[in-house]
This record gives sequence, C-alpha cells and structure tokens, in this order.
Amino acid sequence: MVVIIGLEGSANKIGIGVIEDGKVLSNPRRTYITPPGEGFQPRDTAKHHRENVLTVLREALDESGLSPQQIDAVAYTKGPGMGAPLASVAVVARTIAKLWNKPILGVNHCIGHIEMGRLITGAQNPTVLYVSGGNTQIIAYAEKKYRIFGETIDIAIGNCLDRFARVIKVSNDPSPGYNIEQAAKLGKKFLPLPYVVKGMDVSFSGILSFLEEKAGKLISSGEYTKEDLCYSLQETIFAMLVETTERAMAHCGSSEVLIVGGVGCNLRLQEMMGVMCEERGANLCATDMRFCIDNGAMIAQAGWEMYCSGIRTDWEDTTITQRYRTDDVDAVWRS
Repeated sequence: MVVIIGLEGSANKIGIGVIEDGKVLSNPRRTYITPPGEGFQPRDTAKHHRENVLTVLREALDESGLSPQQIDAVAYTKGPGMGAPLASVAVVARTIAKLWNKPILGVNHCIGHIEMGRLITGAQNPTVLYVSGGNTQIIAYAEKKYRIFGETIDIAIGNCLDRFARVIKVSNDPSPGYNIEQAAKLGKKFLPLPYVVKGMDVSFSGILSFLEEKAGKLISSGEYTKEDLCYSLQETIFAMLVETTERAMAHCGSSEVLIVGGVGCNLRLQEMMGVMCEERGANLCATDMRFCIDNGAMIAQAGWEMYCSGIRTDWEDTTITQRYRTDDVDAVWRS
C-alpha cells in the first residue's frame, strides 16, 4: 500500500487530500470568496491559504484516520498558478516533508486534474478537455507525454466567465461560473456573439470585450436580460470547445472524452459534449464538484503515480513556477 498526501493551493482554493492506492481517504478544502464585482488578488489569496492550511491539514489527517508515520510521501502543486498562493502552500509541503522525514513530489496542476479524472471515471486513454479559471487545453496522451492539441490563445474560459460575472455583478459565492450556469438556465433569448476558433485553438478575449462594451446597454434597454446574456455566452463558448474537442478525437481515433477542471462541473457543457460523443459512438467521462474543482486529492493521485514509477523531486527543485505546461511533464507512469 502506498499513501500520498497532496497539497493544492494554486488559485483561490486550499485543499489537502490523502490517497491510498486509488482510494480517496480525505479531501477537505477551503475557498477564498470575494465580494461581487471583484476578483481575487494573489496577496489576499495567499493570506487566506496561510490562515487556513493548518486547519485543513488537521482535517485531512483526521478524516483519513492516518498518522504522519503511515504516509509515504508529500505531494504539492509546483505550478502553474498564482505565485503567492503557490508559494504559501509549497512552504507547508516542504516543512511537513522535513518534519515527517518523507520524500517530496512537485506536481503539475494540470496533470493532477487529468489523473484524478482518470481515477474517478475509469477513463483509459481519453481525449481530455481541461477547462478552468487559468487553463483551457485539449489534450491527448502520446509517447510518454500529455500532448496539447489545442488551447486558448489568450484568456482561459474560466477567466472569461469570472470576468463577465463581475460585469453583471453576479455573486462569487460559491463561484461565479456556477452562478452564471444557474442564470443561463433561465435565459430565453440568444444574442449572437463572436465565435473564435482558429485551427485547433480558441480565443475568448474578444467575446469578453464585446460583452463588456454591450452588456450594460442591452440590459438597461430591456432588450436582453442578464440571464439571456449568460445563456448566450455559455452556448457560444461551449460550442467552440465541443468543435475543437471533436476534431482532436478524430485525429487521435479516440472513443472517450474526459472533461476536467473547475468549468468541467458545468452540466450544460457536459450535455453538449455528451451529444457530440453520442453521435460519434464515444463515451463522455466527467466528475462532479468534489473532484472537478481544485482539490488536494488530485495532487495526491498524481503524486501517487509519480511515486510508484520511481519519481522523486530533489530538495533544491522543490520550488514553484507560475508557468508549467502540461506537455513539459514526462508521464512515465503511462504505458
């Protein structure tokens, strides 16, 4: 039996999870929530993580029923992410690794999402759609790496949704994307928006700029409601993702799609992707909020894969980086 504890804190969530041979023993987390119309700043987010990390660590150990002596290694998010939050959690990971005399593993955040998705859904060799606040990538595994077949050329889809939520003053509790999803269910009138697919890549900044300029007038005139705009935005950007994901599937000859990342919780995105998969005779694999949203267990699971394949991170390399691409990692645990 191999037991790994994983610490995640790349954005506004601090999570710590414990994995034992594919079984999630614990996975508590806390979320830093800002007032409507505001995003989360790195300094304030890091302060939130520092104030909560020891409480979450105690919860993770208590829920798992394990002592530090029973843990084989400590995994933490090396990147990508926001610098200050990443650093605040990496300090804790290095500290407990020294206190407990355990090896340490620096994990790529994106790989954590993928490996957690594979564990929970049982997906074997899927085309992966990774959609979150900081990343939008279409990924498939080939020759010991997760290859990026397409991605955003500017902002991530989650960032687009979050910033639009600020424009229309949607609450950040529990998350702006979730509240946009609920509002979109009440939308009835579709507003044509820029549809920007360039080869295998997508762009969201122009769509956001269009809405930032037009939303106020459209709503105040009564021509469209906030719900209509949420509906229109979702339908447009999700269609872009379905199109590019399908093209990657055709190229790879894949029969599975795995959606990971915080935006992957969106049921409308899952529904649209499911229609495409059904038409192709493929399977859609997705998880719920427990594992789509940033969490410690996903870092533990990627760490488990790394540990079992003999990977260890040298102490001098236990740094963090805001830029750490998915295809920079040698996924030697995949066959």
